[in-house]
Amino acid sequence: MEIRLYPDPVLRERSAPVEGFDQELADLAAGMTQAMLENRGLGLAAPQVAVLKRLIVVSPDGEAGHETVLVNPEVVCTEGWEEADEGCLSFPGIYVKIGRFARMAVRYQDVAGRPHEMEAEGLLARAILHEIEHLDGRLLVDRMSPVQQMAQRRRLRELTTRYERRRKQALRIQETASSGGDASRRNP
Repeated sequence: MEIRLYPDPVLRERSAPVEGFDQELADLAAGMTQAMLENRGLGLAAPQVAVLKRLIVVSPDGEAGHETVLVNPEVVCTEGWEEADEGCLSFPGIYVKIGRFARMAVRYQDVAGRPHEMEAEGLLARAILHEIEHLDGRLLVDRMSPVQQMAQRRRLRELTTRYERRRKQALRIQETASSGGDASRRNP
């Protein structure tokens, strides 16, 4: 499962609520969990794997077996405030100090559709809040101050260049396939 990197437009899309609680959803959650753990993340949202559903997975310590799948998560309440370094699997190599609520409660469903409520604090609260923002198309770069954006401009530019190169490569492959494999038949 490929994790989409900034500035992929899918990351800016708003996710739709999950309505079908079936094997496809369970498989998606399992694949996301595996991708999160393989990439040493603490959380992953469905838009980060190009699926526009309100589904996140989080792990308080990044260890297998400690993850929680939250379907259609809704923040119920928040308390306190703390600033801490934060990264994102869609922004590899970028870590910035971000302010977030220190404690929170979230209402969600599991992959079978059963309702749950969970209280979280510290790193787990931070991870849940971060991933829920992904469901609404809000990204780490949106939370950066102008000074932080300037400090990270080289890395942000590298990610943009990488995305554009991959996009152009995919378009060339698509053009070649649609022209029957003959690249010389392209329209000018």
